[in-house]
Amino acid sequence: MVKNYFKTAWRNMLLNKANSFINIAGLSIGLACVIFIVLYVQDELSYDKFLKNADHIYQVNLNGNIGGQEFIGGGTPPPAGAALMNEFPEIETYTRIYQPGNTVVRYEGDHAANYFSEKHIWAVDSNFLQVFSYELKEGNAATCLQKINSIIVTENTAKKYFGNSSAVGKTLLLGDEKKPFTVTAVLRNLPTQSSLQFDMLAPISSYPAVKRFSWSWVWLQVITYVKLRDNFANNDAAIKNLEAKFPSMVKVQAASAFKRIGQPFDEFLKNGGRWDLELQRLTDIHLYSAGIGSRLTTLGDINYVYIFSIIALFIIILACVNFMNLSTAQSAKRAKEVGIRKVLGSVKQQLVKQFLTEAMLYSFISTVIALAMVALLIQPFDQLISKSLSLSSFFTNYIWLFILALTVITGLLAGSYPAFYLTSFKPVLVLKGMGAVKTSIGSLFIRNGLVIFQFAVSTILISCTIIVYKQLRYTQTKDLGLNKENVLVIANTNRLGSSEKSFRDELLKMPEISNAAVSTSIPTGYEFTDSYVPKPSGNKEQLAKDISLTSFIVDENFIPTLQIKVLQGRNFSKEFSDSASVILNEAAAKQIGWKEPIGQYLEYPGGDNQRFKVIGIVKDFNIQSLRSTVAPFALFHTSSKTYDLGTMYISARVKEGQISSAINKLQKQWKSFTPDTPFEYSFLDEEFGALYYSDKRMSIVFSLFTALSIFVACLGLFGLAAYTAEKRRKEIGIRKVLGASVQGVVTMLSKEFIKMVLIASLIAVPVAWWAMNKWLEDFAYRVNIEWSVFVIAAAVAMFIALTTVSFHAIKAAIANPVKSLRTE
Repeated sequence: MVKNYFKTAWRNMLLNKANSFINIAGLSIGLACVIFIVLYVQDELSYDKFLKNADHIYQVNLNGNIGGQEFIGGGTPPPAGAALMNEFPEIETYTRIYQPGNTVVRYEGDHAANYFSEKHIWAVDSNFLQVFSYELKEGNAATCLQKINSIIVTENTAKKYFGNSSAVGKTLLLGDEKKPFTVTAVLRNLPTQSSLQFDMLAPISSYPAVKRFSWSWVWLQVITYVKLRDNFANNDAAIKNLEAKFPSMVKVQAASAFKRIGQPFDEFLKNGGRWDLELQRLTDIHLYSAGIGSRLTTLGDINYVYIFSIIALFIIILACVNFMNLSTAQSAKRAKEVGIRKVLGSVKQQLVKQFLTEAMLYSFISTVIALAMVALLIQPFDQLISKSLSLSSFFTNYIWLFILALTVITGLLAGSYPAFYLTSFKPVLVLKGMGAVKTSIGSLFIRNGLVIFQFAVSTILISCTIIVYKQLRYTQTKDLGLNKENVLVIANTNRLGSSEKSFRDELLKMPEISNAAVSTSIPTGYEFTDSYVPKPSGNKEQLAKDISLTSFIVDENFIPTLQIKVLQGRNFSKEFSDSASVILNEAAAKQIGWKEPIGQYLEYPGGDNQRFKVIGIVKDFNIQSLRSTVAPFALFHTSSKTYDLGTMYISARVKEGQISSAINKLQKQWKSFTPDTPFEYSFLDEEFGALYYSDKRMSIVFSLFTALSIFVACLGLFGLAAYTAEKRRKEIGIRKVLGASVQGVVTMLSKEFIKMVLIASLIAVPVAWWAMNKWLEDFAYRVNIEWSVFVIAAAVAMFIALTTVSFHAIKAAIANPVKSLRTE
């Protein structure tokens, strides 16, 4: 019996080649899209789960409030890990990471010296590889970080420095002082699903900065992880209870550190401050760190996982809807077949199985084609989303079971309605030619409803695509309060030592360079944030509590180089001694509440209670993406020595059209100052563009899947239009004989579909508005959702529908009426 079902299904498929092609094309494209999205979602959800006891490891975050500025960050005080382990038995151990910044690493081999600037060298505690079970190729995880000048490299890093020879025992020279470190182990290359991505590991004890601030609870330059005991891991209630005990511990531990910087902790809390520790599950870091950020890796976004999962669901439903529509549209042809089968003794259950078998056959063939499409296109898709997806994950992650289940579910979903609808005809009425008439109203209602659903989904996706594009374009065109164009940035100029300013002065002599500045950071770069105390001049009453300020240390050329507007007061100048001066942005002056900020003072508790006189107010300028509002910000002069980050930048404004020449001269100049140090540069506009890289990449993928979903919907509409034109062939012939024009016939056939697209647009507008409103909530600066977006989306959907339908409408309208009427 089953064999007969498949044989009959195959014959029907060959008998209706056009419909079969449309069904298979729609289902295979839909299934291919779903498989791609499943691979992406599975990859995003698998981060860090390969690590042994990954569910026991938690990142410690700091949830703070300084001067009314709320923040959650992954940076923690150096003593936090030890304090947590000593105070709470739930915590088995801790380990820390410190990032020293870009470091020049050299290997002076037998023939020539290799040197590279390493961005991903980390200083870690000696138990790091016992907490994080990364696989070693050579060495012992328990001992490889015990010695102070030991270092671990990954396979790729080892090959870069030592070629194919063994790395263990070789010596690398780190930093400008060429401090020797001995390679004690080689790590297997890290999986792409690791939220921690590094090239080298050195003992944290080798970096004096961490030891120097081992007492501090306000120096937030280390990332701390704790490993919980078995009874508490993955237990949300236990974690909440544990976190509830942290504030009392912090109050005791941090008191002396806050007092040391001149700010009693009790007073800090009384003034509305907060300094709480929180735990974040390691496996949640990649997708659930919005608002927290990461210094260690590029993060994902759980919202994109949700969005693409919904798109996958929509696409497969659209493909199934096509199948249902075309099957019910062909009901008149299949009705007599059903009637004859029933007369010959077939029962409804057998007929249902027959039609479901046909749907399953379509689904199986479509799945095979979809898998072939995925195999051919997986590399371009990888490049598009910057991942390393592989077909091998079908088997390692049991995705093949999902695909098998998807094939069956798709077949059942696509074939269920046609199966029960077609088998409901009564044989007597069908054989008299009345079966279709009796059920036409219900059939028509459902079929039209499915078409409306298809184009409602298409209009929603078109609307969302337009709004995403408008927002991303807005991020590129909004006035940032500075001019990011043609600004070349040279990183780590502190490697020049005392020659840094001399190097800058040489740049200023170049005809291609209009200005150049030295600073501790650049917009989009590392942010140093600390607490300051407003101190009004004279005996005036203090207007504000402590304020949290992000700041750069800059020279007098920084503001003119980036073309930042000075609203009040003046810029730093060589004509003045500005070591005790500060320039604030509008946001800082507003939060403090000074009506006349020029001449007022800020006190920095972290720097021996240094006092800085406010000499200028600049227009607010963005230093991060438009997802964040402009925070209170300060500029200190390079002569102030307020703090030392160990990294410096030179920003050079290059004249229009002279970038290539400037780069060549800059590189030669760099080599003349420091011949054995890599020359590294970037452009400020590209750094800003990188802030939206993930959004841009996802918008391209979103647009691609939107286009494919519309194509799938159009396939069904194309087949439905063909059926409508064929069904009304004789009517069209009579109308043409009676004088109807080609335009009139086309309008008559298209009118029904136009109505459905209009209804679909009305349904789509509120859904698309709600979805995009939720997405735009992540942006502090956002475009307005205008009604014109939905008009354009509806017009595009209408155009696509009319273009699809017009082929068959025009074909039917220009056909010779004699051919359609000669049998009457």
